[in-house]
Amino acid sequence: MKIRTAGMVDLNALTAVEAACFPPAEAATDADFAARLRVYPNHFWILEENGKVVSFVNGMATDEPSIRDEMYADASLHRENGAWQAIFGVNTLPAYRRRGLAGQLLAAAAEDARTAGRRGCILTCKDKLISWYEKLGYRKQGVSRSVHGGVVWYDMVLEF
Repeated sequence: MKIRTAGMVDLNALTAVEAACFPPAEAATDADFAARLRVYPNHFWILEENGKVVSFVNGMATDEPSIRDEMYADASLHRENGAWQAIFGVNTLPAYRRRGLAGQLLAAAAEDARTAGRRGCILTCKDKLISWYEKLGYRKQGVSRSVHGGVVWYDMVLEF
């Protein structure tokens, strides 16, 4: 398996993996990913097996210490020299889960963020995933102001 960054050529694969991982109200659309790929393709970490995208992590850099809903839809909010690497989605096809792939991608994103001089990584997750992210070094900050998809999210931070 190989980890790499994304390009517009990956648009359909990213959208398909996202749709397999999130309900429609929470999933990024083809248009969302196209906008993100135009602005920050190097903030997509893709894991592929034999040329097939099986898992990916994506998000923008920001100076804000937590994610707000506008960030998901507005790629222009990306700040290449931002203090934080926001993680919008951690996606692994169901058949490839429980192999540590998402953890590998999050580690790659964190290493790139550290190398870029960022303060750390931020993300939101549902209650059932808090302990998994904590095992990866993230700390729970409380209920997020994000109401993306109409569900309760929790802010998590990995500070370097």
